Amino acid sequence: MRVFVKGATEAIVELCSNVIGENGESVELDESTKDAILGDGGVLNKFARKCYRCLATSYKDYDAEEWQAIMEANGDFQDLETVNYDQIESGLTLACIFGLMDPLRPGIKMAVEQCHKSGITVRMCTGDNIDTACAISLSAGIVTEEELAQAKNDDEDNRSYVCMTGVNFYNEVGGLHKTTDKEGKEREMIKNTNKFEKIAKELRVLARSRPEDKYVLVTGLKQLGHVVAVTGDGANDAPALAKSDIGFAMGIAGQEVAKKSADIILMDDDFCGVITAIKYGRNVFDSVRKFLQFQITVNVVAMFIVFSGSVIFSDPPLNSV
Repeated sequence: MRVFVKGATEAIVELCSNVIGENGESVELDESTKDAILGDGGVLNKFARKCYRCLATSYKDYDAEEWQAIMEANGDFQDLETVNYDQIESGLTLACIFGLMDPLRPGIKMAVEQCHKSGITVRMCTGDNIDTACAISLSAGIVTEEELAQAKNDDEDNRSYVCMTGVNFYNEVGGLHKTTDKEGKEREMIKNTNKFEKIAKELRVLARSRPEDKYVLVTGLKQLGHVVAVTGDGANDAPALAKSDIGFAMGIAGQEVAKKSADIILMDDDFCGVITAIKYGRNVFDSVRKFLQFQITVNVVAMFIVFSGSVIFSDPPLNSV
């Protein structure tokens, strides 16, 4: 029985004890080879700088007796929640690392720039490696080169939170806890509000983010009084979509659970559609505000004239009123 395992390169490499060598045979995966893959200037880093999303594949062979014992120990895999994956996915052989290019849609950079001009902060939450996420966000105009340079500063006093991994973000803010407000309603609150407020001012890229990381981010931003819109297409985005003030789901690539959790479905899966929605929403808001301003101004003046005329003169100055 041959078991195949694929996933994030950092995670897969840690599960491997061998690697396919230059001659096609399995050899030991030593520390120098690991460093050539995961270290500075390694394969993963080179791919990430080119905005490639990295995916590693590996395998392990079991003989009939070994596999039968694994099957019996895991109940023939009837319940996947109770499977001991650590037992199966260990001592793997690293087969290949793919660099997958997912090019930005046309107009994305202009749309992000328009958001910035409109007073909207754009944050990218992704499952990608942090180097890949930073490279993509730079191409999209979400962050600048200066901000990325500051993010790589190791000085604690000048530490930047522009780019973070989901785990670090969650640990820094302490997750959520439930409290009861004055009306007796149960609410979810950030444990370390001061830390979250500091991070939220700078955070632009959240890499290797999990569903709970996105949910905490949305909850914290709403707690600070922000209006939060979330875009997503998968089941892992559903909690954040439901929690946000406005959820945008993808109509083409979006899963059904994401669509049900969202308020608006983008039929073309294009972020530029969000800009259109904002434009029309603000136009309606401004129009209503102008109408009320005009009506209140006219009515107050008319009432003042009628009241003053009735007090001063015997006949009201505006008989038609």
